[in-house]
Formats: sequence, structure tokens, C-alpha cells
Amino acid sequence: MIRKYLLLVLLFPSIYYSQTERYPVFDACKGENISDIKNCFLSTTKKHFFAEFKTPPIVENENYQGIAKVLFVVTKEGDFKIIYVNSPYEEIRTEAERAFKVFPRIIPAKYNNRNIEMQFELPISFPIDTTTELITNTTKNTTDVNNQKENLFAIVEKNRIADSTFLEHNSQLNIPFTHQRYVDYEFAMHKADGTHTASKPYTYNEVNKYFNLTDFKKKFLKPEVKSWVGNKIWNEHLLQVKKKDFWFTLDFLVDVQFGKDNSDVAYTYKNSRILTVNGGLGNKFSYSATVYESQGRFADYINSYISNRSLLTRPKNSEGLVPGRGKAKGFKEDSFDYPVAEGYLAFQPNKFMQFQFGNGKNFIGDGYRSFVLSDVSAPTTYLKMKVDFWKLQYTNIWMWNTEPSISAASNPNEHARKYIAAHYLSLNITKKLNIGFFETAISSGEQGFDAGFLNPVIFYRSVEFNRGEDAGNAIIGLTGKYKLNKNISLYSQLVVDEFSVGNLNNLSDWRNKFAYQVGAKYFNAFNVDNLFLQLEYNYARPYTFAHQSAILNYGNYSQPMAHLWGANFYEAIAIGRYTKDRWSFSTKLTLGKKGFDFEDETVSYGGNIYQSYNDRFSDTGNEIGQGNTANIFIADIQTSYLLNPSNNLSLFGSFLYRKFTPEVATNAYPAGNTVWFSAGIKADLFNWYKDF
Repeated sequence: MIRKYLLLVLLFPSIYYSQTERYPVFDACKGENISDIKNCFLSTTKKHFFAEFKTPPIVENENYQGIAKVLFVVTKEGDFKIIYVNSPYEEIRTEAERAFKVFPRIIPAKYNNRNIEMQFELPISFPIDTTTELITNTTKNTTDVNNQKENLFAIVEKNRIADSTFLEHNSQLNIPFTHQRYVDYEFAMHKADGTHTASKPYTYNEVNKYFNLTDFKKKFLKPEVKSWVGNKIWNEHLLQVKKKDFWFTLDFLVDVQFGKDNSDVAYTYKNSRILTVNGGLGNKFSYSATVYESQGRFADYINSYISNRSLLTRPKNSEGLVPGRGKAKGFKEDSFDYPVAEGYLAFQPNKFMQFQFGNGKNFIGDGYRSFVLSDVSAPTTYLKMKVDFWKLQYTNIWMWNTEPSISAASNPNEHARKYIAAHYLSLNITKKLNIGFFETAISSGEQGFDAGFLNPVIFYRSVEFNRGEDAGNAIIGLTGKYKLNKNISLYSQLVVDEFSVGNLNNLSDWRNKFAYQVGAKYFNAFNVDNLFLQLEYNYARPYTFAHQSAILNYGNYSQPMAHLWGANFYEAIAIGRYTKDRWSFSTKLTLGKKGFDFEDETVSYGGNIYQSYNDRFSDTGNEIGQGNTANIFIADIQTSYLLNPSNNLSLFGSFLYRKFTPEVATNAYPAGNTVWFSAGIKADLFNWYKDF
């Protein structure tokens, strides 16, 4: 009995290991312990490959930064065979194939003492980084060879779809800016050293350094879908063309929503048809154009905002102003029609500089709101230059804004124009601490755009001063960000519109016009993957961002360029976001107090940036919430299900509760509670703020 037991003990390891998977074996790995064969194979494969692989000259000359992925197998005979190379350069594919051809034949992988094919994925980072891991794609403990073939088919098909669909991932184009989507990108950049996160939107090639966009989207592809219609719904762009020197994609998208609020309106709706075209010429030039044709009827408080704006902000010759979108005209009995067009050209001459010229939105800040530059107003014409080197990122934005409520002096039928020149310098002091400096200058269109503002390194305040005291307006700001640990960051902003040095002991002086923000972000909160939490507090003194002449305020298209609420308020925000596979969830709570003007008075209490501060309530004794004080509470819950990762088409549902209690109700801001349900299908392409 003892002999039989001893024999069983001696045989058990060989029986156990014969029933498990064993990696292929190089000659150099023979004699290694069974538990070390895997690491030996992976390290030897990388050693052989990178000793032979040479970066193609065209890749070096064009300063390509990205990741090419090589999918290969070790066959049952022990040969290395490339299945697929995901790369924008044919030269990389050719060189990878050449490097694998010189590999020796080795002992193949085994499962249950049978020779099997084993699949692997080798990422090649450019510039070359030999520390990248070799990732196996083999399903462990697989006994069915057919399942292995199906798995291999899915991998190859997903790579094929990704290679022909995600064409923008190595381009200079902007990733559409939505707070929900940017959480993943910001977390990846938070974990890396030397990153700058405030200047948004990010470009695809900028994010790709820290977050593999193709891998992230590839997991949502459905390779089993065979029909043309099915692929357009689940996987691909409507039209996609990829050639050696150019590419472009075209999508016809929708934003169709139906809902109900607690007003007498039968239902709310939004019906947007969207045509978007993206493309690239060579490796340095990209372009994008998006056209929206929209009609809608919204919750009652938004409809009131659109149609009952005061003469100070109401666009001339229109039915009102749709927040964040632009001028509206009446549609049917109680709805609005509001077309929007956006587009830009992008050029990156080298790895340090980026240029964009177009019509769209920009955002500077690490918070949900921003006092520096926000995306709450309508799209505007802009020229942007971004320089990134050493510990610095320097962003210059020149904007040609429109004020539809003001007529141009030269032509009363034409909207007034104004020009804004802004620059933002982001500096990484340490690996954890970042500070930023912001300055903007505003001038009216009647004087023309001063060429002095085109100087990207000059202090705009000096230009504005030399042009004359009343020739323009200038605002300065300071931002900060600190990485508390690998999951938490703290951020802040301080913006000064005007400050009375002689009245530092009296902050209630009307000339002390400033705003500040403090906040915190918690990624993978409480060790829960993809759970994101955010807290933020915003404070803006009365008359901040206003001017004695409305054309020189910090606004665009009758809305603020900074915080949506304008000035004369404080606000606290709590946000929670969570993603699981294709599902996304978000909850946002907003609590604040704001002072409005009274409709039957011409006095400005400092909340409306389009009211001249010459009409101010008082020189001293100014405090937050003065005037028609309103308490505001908003709860916004949203969920969505991603359909197509190539164009971000999603199903969604939302619930909003808003309690608005002013001292005196006005036409534009009626008192009351709003309960609003909505659902539909939409392409998530921009932030639309309803929390006012």
C-alpha cells in the first residue's frame, strides 16, 4: 500500500502538468522549470524580435508616435507565423514580417500532451520601447480546437475592422469633448508623468500616447455581424475610405429624443439630423466638418429661457436663443428650429506644435465648469496654436465672436463682432504639481483685430493698455492641479477681472471682480474599476466678466465664455460616473445660490454679464446673491448603452429634477419644480448643459 501511495505521489506532478497548457520552448529555454517556461518564451521572443526589427526610415522621418500591433501564432510545427499587423504604415508590416522570418523553429506549445497553435499579440511602441509586454490571446484550458479557431477568427476580424474603421486614431483631429467620455482619458494621463490635462478638446494622437483608443473600442466590435446594414449599425462608419496618402469617413447620425416634463406640454422632443465628415491628407493634415439640423421642444424652464430672453441678450430677428447652440426660429406652434455648423482644419508640422482653424468650441480647465474658458456658449470661429515641449504646454486661442443682440455700427442689420485673444501656459513644477497662467484680451469689431494680439508670447494686458483705457478688456487667471496619489487629483482656478488694490480690506467693493474654483477627482474610487467621483465648488463675485459696454464683456452669442451662470453666485456640484462594458451611468447634483436682476428695474445686481456695470446697484456692500436671490437645486441622472464605437451612437435615458426658487419669478426664469424624463438615441458629440 505504501509503495502504491508513493508511486501515485511521484506520478501526480507529471499527470497534472500533462493536463495543463505549456508554452512553446526555445532552445535557450530547455531545462527551465515548467513554471518558468512562459516567462522565458516571452522574453526570448521579444529579444529576438527587437534585435532584428529596424524602424523604417519613413516612420522616423515623420516622427510617428503610436502603437503597431503584431498578431502571430506559433504553429503546431513550431514555426512563427504572422496573422495580422495593425499599423498605419505598410513599411512597418513589411519589416515585422521580415523580422519573424529569421526566427528559429522551436518546440510548439502543448495541451494535454498534444501540439497546439498558440496565439500572441506583440505591441510595438514608436519610438521603440522594448519593455512592452507580449500578450497571449490563447484561451486557457481550451480542449476544443474548433473553439481556438473561432477565437482566432474573432481576433483577426476585430483587427481587420479596427484597421479599416478607426482611421482617426493617429490623426490630429479632436476627440469630441464630453465629460463622460473624457474620464478614461484623464485617468490615463493622470497616471503618467509630464502630462497636461487642462486644454481641451484632446487630439487623438495626443491621447494615444497614454490610452490605447483602438484596444478600448475594439472590444465593442461584433465580428460575427456579416450584413452591410448590421456592420453600419454596430461596427463601422457609413462610408470609410483608406488609401496610402489619405483617408476619410462619413456618417449620417441622429439625436432623437422624446420625453415628458410636469408642465402642460404634451411631450418634449429633440430631432437632430447630423452629417459629419472626418479625414486626413498625409500624416500632418486633418479636417473635420459637422452639420446639425435640429428642431426641439424641451422642458418648460428651457423653453422659457429660449423664448423670453431680455432685450440685452435676445438675438435680433429671431425667436430666441437655444443654450449652447445658437439662434432659434419658431417651428410649428411651440417648438424651435436651430441649425448649427462646425468644422476645422488641423495641422501638425512637428511633434512640438499643433495648429487648428475653424468654427467650434474650446475648454480650459480640469473641472466640470471653468472660469478660464468654457464650452457653454455657441460655436465660434477660432485659430488655435498649441506648443508642447519639456515641462510646458502653451495654448494660444484667437476667437472671432458674435453678439447677435447688438447691431454693428456700420450696418444695423448685421450682428456686432468682437475679438478675443487668449493664452494659457501650463507648467509641470514637479511630477505631482501643475500650475497654469491665463490671460485674455477682448476688443470690439468696430476697431478691427489688433495685429499685436497675434504675438503668441506677448502680455495682452500691455497691448490693451497701449490701445487706450476703454479700447478693450483684459482678464487674467491662475490654475493649479495636484496629484494627491495615483487615483486622486485636486484642482483649482482663480480668475481676476478687476481688483482694487486700495480696497483689499473691503472685498464688497464692486471693483473686486474675481471668481474661483476648487475641486477633487477620484478615479477608480474605493478600488471599484471605472467608478469616478468628483466634487466641485464655484464662486463668482458680482459684476465679474461684465463691462461698461456689453460688446467688451467675456461672452459670446449672448452667453458667458466662462461659467454658465455668469456671475454673482456660488455653486456646489457632486458627480458620480460608472461604466460597465457598453453601459454608462452618471449622477450629478447641483446646489447653489445666484442673484438675478429684477425685470422692472434697470439696475444691475451683477449677475448678468450683458448688463453694464455702470448701472450697478452700489459701489460698496456688494455680496453674493444680491438682487433677485434664487436658490437652485438640480439632480440629473443619465444612463446610456453604446451601439457603435466608431461614431459613438448610443441609446440613452435621463431623469432631471430642478427646484428653482427666486424671490420674484421672471419670464426668463420662472419659479417652480421641474421633473423631466427623456429617452432616445443619439451620437454623443458635445456637452449640452441643462443645469442652470
